[in-house]
Amino acid sequence: MILLIVAAVLWLGLHIGVSGTPLRGAIVGAIGEKPFRGLFSLAALALLALLIYAFLNADTAFLWPTPAWLVAVTDVAMLLALVLLAAALIRPRGTARITRHPLMTAVGLWALMHLLANGNTSALVFFGTFLLTVLAGLPSQDAKLARRDPAAAAAQRAGTSVLPFAAILAGRNRLVLSEIGWVPPLVGLVAWAALLHLHPMLLGVPALPPW
Repeated sequence: MILLIVAAVLWLGLHIGVSGTPLRGAIVGAIGEKPFRGLFSLAALALLALLIYAFLNADTAFLWPTPAWLVAVTDVAMLLALVLLAAALIRPRGTARITRHPLMTAVGLWALMHLLANGNTSALVFFGTFLLTVLAGLPSQDAKLARRDPAAAAAQRAGTSVLPFAAILAGRNRLVLSEIGWVPPLVGLVAWAALLHLHPMLLGVPALPPW
């Protein structure tokens, strides 16, 4: 557990303490934008590998039970997360109507649901680390655009939402399925079905409710 906590602190320090802060600007000023991005990516990949290793090998303690209905809700939420993830990578403009940060929203949804569905201390640290990263990153991304282009940032906030479908339900935007197309939902659905099937083999935990 100690290694997991150390990895989590280092990850949060990199993403919250460096990215989007004056320290980032100072480092970029010293070494340049491209070298900074390269070093940041390498550090993030190394810490991600460390986090996963530490999580899989950490001692853990039970915190709360996982009822079957919560497993079912997690499965449904993961379908939305995987479709958002696929759309963010394939058709990001269309997905912005659903949420203005589809990639981060997908990661946040994955982290939140897995934190709730696992109910133990190692999951709390592991998935909580990614959830905190997203919660800090969402306003940071909005602030970055506001500094660069205040008018565009204001228009984006007025017509989009962080919560999926919130702007559409509020009448500030509309869902245009043709902008998303059929490929992202299909990719997300296939990935979702594959993960449901492979989850017990890869992680030793069933992903379907015991009904």
